[in-house]
Amino acid sequence: MRLKITHTTEYQYDSPVHFALQRLRLRPHSTPCQQVLDWKLTLEGATHEVAYIDHFGNAVDLISCLGESHTIRIHVSGEVETMDRAGVHGLNTGPVPLWLYEEPTALTTPGKGIQQLVRALDAGEDVPRLHALMAAIREAVAYNIGITHAATTAEEALAHGEGVCQDHSHLFITAARLIGFPARYVSGYLLLDDTAHQAASHAWAETHVPGLGWVGFDVSNGMSPDDRYVRVAVGRDYADAAPVAGIRRGNAEESLAVSIRVEQ
Repeated sequence: MRLKITHTTEYQYDSPVHFALQRLRLRPHSTPCQQVLDWKLTLEGATHEVAYIDHFGNAVDLISCLGESHTIRIHVSGEVETMDRAGVHGLNTGPVPLWLYEEPTALTTPGKGIQQLVRALDAGEDVPRLHALMAAIREAVAYNIGITHAATTAEEALAHGEGVCQDHSHLFITAARLIGFPARYVSGYLLLDDTAHQAASHAWAETHVPGLGWVGFDVSNGMSPDDRYVRVAVGRDYADAAPVAGIRRGNAEESLAVSIRVEQ
């Protein structure tokens, strides 16, 4: 499937920003599941400093803002050819060892709730067991916007009983590690059935299954990724794969607007 994506992030400030530095993970790259045909980054109110590949294999752009700007606008657009591999991305490549994806992080440290969720799982073959885990999380945590935030942990999301794709992914990652699977966070885009316009990018989880390699699980939609998905960045959790993250100096009040369009 050939997908066209446009994604605009705009920061507005009520007074000039003296200095800001932001790290962008907004460039997809070609993988066994997708071929990037075209991709472009444009900036307003900011300067592109450097582009590099991080240790997770993500394409990263570092941008800065210095001076009197009241607005920073980040716009990416392009086309990606995707293919359906039933969620199987392939064997682990790159410098990051699998054991790093087995270690808990601040967002993916299991507590009593997740431990109890895992104990309720039946033993069995790897892939059916992981699908059962996905179903259990989806039943325990309803999809609902506005309940959680970027710093909500997996255990907190389970306690709330509500969350978004970031929370579902953190829960799946945490639980999968508990039962012995390396697991990682994936950020990207998803073609929806009913609309091209979206307010946020998407996220799902992957576990490394012996004999298959990395296999994706989208808890929010109850399925493994197919050709409607475009992967952009991976990491141990959201903090490693966040589309935009950074720092700024000054006391200006910030407002954020995000516009995403994904279409065939």
